[in-house]
Amino acid sequence: MKKIVVANRGEIALRVMRSCREMGIKTVAVYSEADRNAPFVKYADEAVCIGPPPSNQSYLMGNKIIEVCKQVNADGIHPGYGFLSENAEFAASVNKAGLIFIGPSPEAMRMMGDKLSAKAAAKKYKIPMVPGSEGAILSVKEGKEVAVATGFPILIKASAGGGGKGMRIVENIEEFEEQMKLAVSEATSAFGDGSVFIERYVAGPRHIEIQILGDTHGNIVYLFERECSIQRRHQKVIEEAPSSVLTPEIRKAMGECAVNVGKACNYTGAGTVEFLLDENKNFYFLEMNTRLQVEHPVTEMITGIDLVKEQIKVARGEKLSFTQNDLTIHGHSVEVRVYAEDPANNFLPDIGKLFTYQRPQGLGVRVDDGFEEGMDIPIYYDPMISKLISFGKDRQEAINRMIRAIDDYKIIGVETTLPFCKFVLKHDAFTSGNFDTHFIKHYFKPEMLIHENEDEAIIAALVGAKLMNESKTTASTSPQNEEVEISKWKTNRM
Repeated sequence: MKKIVVANRGEIALRVMRSCREMGIKTVAVYSEADRNAPFVKYADEAVCIGPPPSNQSYLMGNKIIEVCKQVNADGIHPGYGFLSENAEFAASVNKAGLIFIGPSPEAMRMMGDKLSAKAAAKKYKIPMVPGSEGAILSVKEGKEVAVATGFPILIKASAGGGGKGMRIVENIEEFEEQMKLAVSEATSAFGDGSVFIERYVAGPRHIEIQILGDTHGNIVYLFERECSIQRRHQKVIEEAPSSVLTPEIRKAMGECAVNVGKACNYTGAGTVEFLLDENKNFYFLEMNTRLQVEHPVTEMITGIDLVKEQIKVARGEKLSFTQNDLTIHGHSVEVRVYAEDPANNFLPDIGKLFTYQRPQGLGVRVDDGFEEGMDIPIYYDPMISKLISFGKDRQEAINRMIRAIDDYKIIGVETTLPFCKFVLKHDAFTSGNFDTHFIKHYFKPEMLIHENEDEAIIAALVGAKLMNESKTTASTSPQNEEVEISKWKTNRM
């Protein structure tokens, strides 16, 4: 491949383009009118506007993106994550157009995109499953019978969904019917598919995922795990690699199960197999994401492998250049997602202009972003500003480095999740490794950040008053200094 269209935006588009440039591959950005001046558009070798800001008129216009490929004589498409990255019909259309889709086959996407078919495929390899229904629940009566047999509390989950949509916790039989109707309605609205199934509710789970990589020659390896248990609204905020709780034996068992899930669908490229880990360290298959994950940088940091480059090599038909025995874990990495959200106000999205935007730097700090100072946060897309990644020789160094990087990250104009992330990283439950997906429920209240901000404001006011008093003292003894200060003030105001 000599030229690739990057069918995405923001930080992931930039991240893909950088790897392509190192490989000597030209890149083409497709962008909406809202992203006309975005860094990824400027970085690409070519750029084509494909429509108005709403994603259903731009980044989700698969046929238009394929047409752009033909116009610029591109060889393939990298979809990043989100948008069209897990759309089997789009992948099939790309292949039908004689282009290369940098990702798994449409068949693998279809199989793993539906949670029920994914569970059925994994079951053939005797991969541990959370107890529950064998397939979709077709009636309230059937659902009640399965729920009672499974044992309360249970989860009703959308077959086609993710991100917590179409998911309901049911504590007892009396509330089952209402919760099932709500889950079906929400799943239908969000995914156009009201199919739901039932699983036992694991009370204090950890969310562990395994990165896999497969080629077109039948080779599949796992690149260890990522701990993704710090979540809000069932979506991840902080990830790390490796997990602080897995033993080498559990890591190996989970990795081999993930490889078998890949084999079940003849998987090629980069993919992620997700598991729940209960309080007794029993693990259960959850789902598979047939794309590059947002949190892939922590895996790159501990393995030294560029996953985007590997995706492209696999798409070109090359064999994996390493085996499972070649892979080892080096050090520890933490990633925090920097969202334009207000954690002191139930993590509601915030919009505005980045009046100040200064990235942290230094050894072991990586920033994957798609913004520059002075830019507006668009209302049309996910509110993630960047991913901040730290690396250290061990977990504590990676945490300490991340806290320093958060302090060095200057963002003025919008509220962000950085204060919340710092709160988590300094909390005893996190530093001890004794946490699960209910961290926010158990340990976080918005007023904790409000109080912290108030304390910082008081300190800033005291420092400001001290400086002002010192300035007055100096000025009273030196008229010449007063003229200099006034001159500086006038210059700064101009």
